[in-house]
Amino acid sequence: MQIDFVIPCLLGIEGLISDELRCLGAENVTAENGRVLFCGDEYMLARVNINSRYAERVQILVGSFEARSFEELFEGTKALEWENWLGSEDSFPVKGYSINSALFSVSDCQSIIKKAVVERLKQKYRLEWFDETGPVHQIQFSIMKDKVSLLLDTSGEGLHKRGYRLEASTAPLKETLAASLCNISRLRPYHKLYDPMCGSGTIIIEGAMMACGIAPGVNRFFSAERWDVISSAAWDNERERAQSLKNMDNDFFAYGSDIDEGVVEIAKLNAARAGVTDKIKFFTADIKDFKPQTEKGTLICNPPYGERLLDIQQARGLSSAMGRVFEKRKGWSYSIISASETFEEDFGRKADKRRKLYNGMIKCQVYMYFK
Repeated sequence: MQIDFVIPCLLGIEGLISDELRCLGAENVTAENGRVLFCGDEYMLARVNINSRYAERVQILVGSFEARSFEELFEGTKALEWENWLGSEDSFPVKGYSINSALFSVSDCQSIIKKAVVERLKQKYRLEWFDETGPVHQIQFSIMKDKVSLLLDTSGEGLHKRGYRLEASTAPLKETLAASLCNISRLRPYHKLYDPMCGSGTIIIEGAMMACGIAPGVNRFFSAERWDVISSAAWDNERERAQSLKNMDNDFFAYGSDIDEGVVEIAKLNAARAGVTDKIKFFTADIKDFKPQTEKGTLICNPPYGERLLDIQQARGLSSAMGRVFEKRKGWSYSIISASETFEEDFGRKADKRRKLYNGMIKCQVYMYFK
């Protein structure tokens, strides 16, 4: 069965997800602001959940329609084939949002969508009451400029939850954003990766997993695994496929350091859970004492900045320190994500390339130096 899917994503990485989906074999890939649409079967559902490094979650698009009144919302929802996805005992909570639409009350929309789905299932299953004791099928609605999209979440916990980061440092970078930074920095399996402000190790670990072909979701559970309508064979086959692509026999190596000895210990534990301990050396060091360990290197870091941990003057001083130790070197590139408007001035030179990304709700730039 061909299924329509939607991936919500961090702003700025829609293109990365689109390319990734095409590499995974998805069809009809289309990028929009903050989301990517594609088509595939149940095997593709499992494949994207298990393998995507950049997606936040995988949702099934049950249907879309225009609605400017509660009656239109009810009838539009009821007309969709919910019985294709929901069994008579399944649980189906509803949540969502409305932006720039006539139907602005989220709680009222939530109630009406729930009632419409119940009425549809009553007719199909000839039941008057649904106990909802079975597997959860989270219904998500979005109403934007009066266009309603109704979706089913297949992932459960967000896909950034890989399972290796049980502990994190203050203001950690999301795993999906860390992986995106590795991608746009053109990290390769033969590179030497550095993060001299590694915190709990997210960038370094994501880079090692990417270089070694370790699927980010291969060891975690997804909510759609409990659904009767998705075969267990799809999940089994796609996990086997993902495992077959793992390759630890490469020249990649990473160096992660931080001034805080406690977070370095956390990073070591996280790397062990991710299965990449042999590819990383962690140690305690001040950024002011940064020294390359290799002739060539790819450096990616997420320094603390004014909106996260430091006051503005401290953040500017840190940027100046980076500018002094991140020298122009043949065979080296530096990618630094920052929300500071004065980063280039403080760092001491203009970036060769800049790219806008969001760290949560904070608008940032990735300043890239490679010339």
